[in-house]
Amino acid sequence: MLLRDTFAAALSRLLPHSTPRLALGVSGGADSTALALLADEYCRPRGGAVLALILDHGLRAGSAAEAQLTASRLAQRGIAAKIITLALAPGPGLQARAREARHEALAEAARQAGFLYLALGHHAADQRETVAMRAARGEGGVEGMAAWTARRDVVLLRPLLRTEPEHLRAYLTDQGMGWVEDPSNLSRRFERVRIRQDAAGLSPNGAAARAAREAEDAAFLARHAAMYPEGFALLDAGSAPPSALGALLRTLGGKLYPPRRDALARLAGRLRPATLGGVRIAPAGRLGTGWLLAREAAACAAPIAASSHALWDGRFTLLQDPERPASFGALGAQAAAFHGFNGLPTLVLRGLPALRPASGGLIFPAPARFSPPLPATQAPFRGAV
Repeated sequence: MLLRDTFAAALSRLLPHSTPRLALGVSGGADSTALALLADEYCRPRGGAVLALILDHGLRAGSAAEAQLTASRLAQRGIAAKIITLALAPGPGLQARAREARHEALAEAARQAGFLYLALGHHAADQRETVAMRAARGEGGVEGMAAWTARRDVVLLRPLLRTEPEHLRAYLTDQGMGWVEDPSNLSRRFERVRIRQDAAGLSPNGAAARAAREAEDAAFLARHAAMYPEGFALLDAGSAPPSALGALLRTLGGKLYPPRRDALARLAGRLRPATLGGVRIAPAGRLGTGWLLAREAAACAAPIAASSHALWDGRFTLLQDPERPASFGALGAQAAAFHGFNGLPTLVLRGLPALRPASGGLIFPAPARFSPPLPATQAPFRGAV
């Protein structure tokens, strides 16, 4: 079957709309450039549209020129494009910070442009490398990247996960389409490159294994966990499946990913007072039996400027603009002034959001909604890849 046919079959299962509209994460490399052409071929005849979001990460000289070149190449094919420039500070964890910044910038640009679906160019080799990296950390992510992932109000699609990269390059060559080669893809300083060059990638488990685990976790949490709109949970159990506990901690901590698998396993086998993933686990006390899980105030993000729909700490969305300039952040030590508020323990109160007007004072509770990231899922539709 031709590449464009397998792509169309995959995308039609992931994007069941008669008029498909897709934002595309495009770096200018072969994989994402092929994604742009294939998506345009799929969407345009069906009356849909695509928008290429080209990221200039600014991590090396010439990245701005490469972004402009990519936009020009796509424009020659009639594909609309927008360049997004990231400003990343040097320092520790640059690769991880760059990855998170890319995802957030792409999602925000897609939202602003009115696109619900954002497609990424991860392919079969990327999947094998990701599984190997996760397996080395013991994180239990051997199912690999999900083809369909809901992230707040944007849905990430990866329609190329079963496509080998050499097929994408051959397709671009047939199309007479150039692409950008990133020299960092050859640097053994990066774990992913070492895995690729050493042919050490691992194939992911099948979707059935992931679906079975997700069903077991959901059943456990339905029986034993209660989530509250103030962003805390009660867990009535002495132990928990590590993946279920990880999902709960990720949600309460406002994180896209759970803590490391080895740390989860040690805690999940016998629940006890602890802090993991920025979440405190403590006896439920007067709230009931079992355990209280709440965001650790010391781990909360710094306050941000308050504005409607501002997201703080990956957990709370401000629902309206304040009447005057203010910051939006944790109640923290000022929780002592609200002792007994709604019957909530101090542990919960300290991590709740408050508004602090620039002119002074405190507004609590803030008009905010608990809105943590949605979990990834392997496939939301029957037969999806």
